[in-house]
Amino acid sequence: MTKLRFDVLTLFPGILAGPLSESILKRAREKDLLDVRLWNIRDFTADKHRTADDSPYGGEAGMVMKPEPVFAAVDAVKAEHPGEGFLTILLSPQGRVFDHPAAERLSRERRRIILLCGHYEAIDERVKETLVDEELSIGDYVLTGGELAALVVIDAAARLVSGVLGDEESAYRDSFGDGLLDHPHYTRPAEFRGRKVPEVLLSGNHDAIMRWRRKESLRATLLKRPDLLRTAELTKEDLRVLDELKKEHNLH
Repeated sequence: MTKLRFDVLTLFPGILAGPLSESILKRAREKDLLDVRLWNIRDFTADKHRTADDSPYGGEAGMVMKPEPVFAAVDAVKAEHPGEGFLTILLSPQGRVFDHPAAERLSRERRRIILLCGHYEAIDERVKETLVDEELSIGDYVLTGGELAALVVIDAAARLVSGVLGDEESAYRDSFGDGLLDHPHYTRPAEFRGRKVPEVLLSGNHDAIMRWRRKESLRATLLKRPDLLRTAELTKEDLRVLDELKKEHNLH
């Protein structure tokens, strides 16, 4: 059985500890399908103040993460797992945007994945040049540190590992699983505050339900994320439905 393995290097392990002990991530770890080890970079500093940052050369504002403790932390991870392969990822706003294909790729990764969480103004460039295989960003904005981004990467990749979710197909029925946004979902009651569940969902006609769901998935993508349609896997029937939806919504 496949296990996804992460070693997270961070200055603030407490930020990750809570989410990793809840919900799907907790169950994945209990099933031995997900292994996440948290490493505190400050444990690899050499002074009594556990200093992990310093002012930048050149006089810029802000602080820069020092290279020594990061190199020492990576060395410790690799020493604990001799003979294994490693993929080292820096969570950074300069990285390529993390998306569903990237999550799928990581879910199949057999090497141990080291996630390096940046903090402060930047991280010493020698870390990037020597240790980092790739940089990933979860969006075009700046976070206080890489911890939240690391959680996003772990969660998105782990749920694609076989056996993590209760329903084997649910990960691929979610938004982006087939390149499209998800269709609307409803549960009981059938009517709430005057708003009714679409009749087709109550019909018991599974073919009609599947057609409705596909159409509404196409509608959501067309109206909210039309850029996804350029790369989605569309059938001739999908294209016909899209033409109808464009006329319905006066889109050209």
